[in-house]
Amino acid sequence: MKIVVIGGSGLIGSNVVRRLQAKGHEVVAASPSSGVNTLTREGLAEAVDGAQVVIDVANSPAFDDKTAMDFFRTSGRNLLAAETAAEVKHHLALSVVGTDRLQTSGYFRAKLVQEELIQASSLPYTILRATQFFEFIDAIIAGGAEGDVIRLSPAHLQPVAADDVAATLTELALGPPRNRIVEIAGPERRGLDEFAQQVLAARGDTRRVIPDIHADYFGLILNDQSLTPGDEPQLGRTRLADWLHNSLLTPKDAKR
Repeated sequence: MKIVVIGGSGLIGSNVVRRLQAKGHEVVAASPSSGVNTLTREGLAEAVDGAQVVIDVANSPAFDDKTAMDFFRTSGRNLLAAETAAEVKHHLALSVVGTDRLQTSGYFRAKLVQEELIQASSLPYTILRATQFFEFIDAIIAGGAEGDVIRLSPAHLQPVAADDVAATLTELALGPPRNRIVEIAGPERRGLDEFAQQVLAARGDTRRVIPDIHADYFGLILNDQSLTPGDEPQLGRTRLADWLHNSLLTPKDAKR
């Protein structure tokens, strides 16, 4: 089966590409660097021609309001039009848990537009909303850093390993379209400040995390429902402690 991965050179996309290739599928890792640009439509029709499934994991090149909206609206329209012409059987897109609840953010408004374009199209689809990746925890910590302390919201999160997200995308791509939104989250739920303190402790970082309900998360004020999934999400298998252990292994240790 021919499967196109839009954003196929990124963190999630490259992982999905490897998984699908290992299962024997013909996979196109599409990105501007490979000559496929969803904004200009360069190489897009050729890439999706003959494809049964298209997986869209591409992200905006910047997170300001205008760039994000221009990217997701234009890219979404171009991609869906090309897929419709090619009679693609399943459009699978990666989104973010909480997108519909965080509309004071221009980025999340743009993600919601992307989702609405997919739902309004004639294509069979699945939208996978994921919680925050473990891999992004350093950026979250940096955002709250003030010298030797880090101020972070105590609002609950349920972060997930990028590898678990890629595994779920692969599973969904090889199954029938759900024609709805599916959620994936990690197996542990607790305060953002607690997760951050665990990460710092594992790395020997002595900075102190201070819980602050007024601390913003990339310009947003969070509560316990902002970024947590609904009642029946799919759960990744990787716990934060295990991910930290693996990420801190030296290459020599990893071979043992």
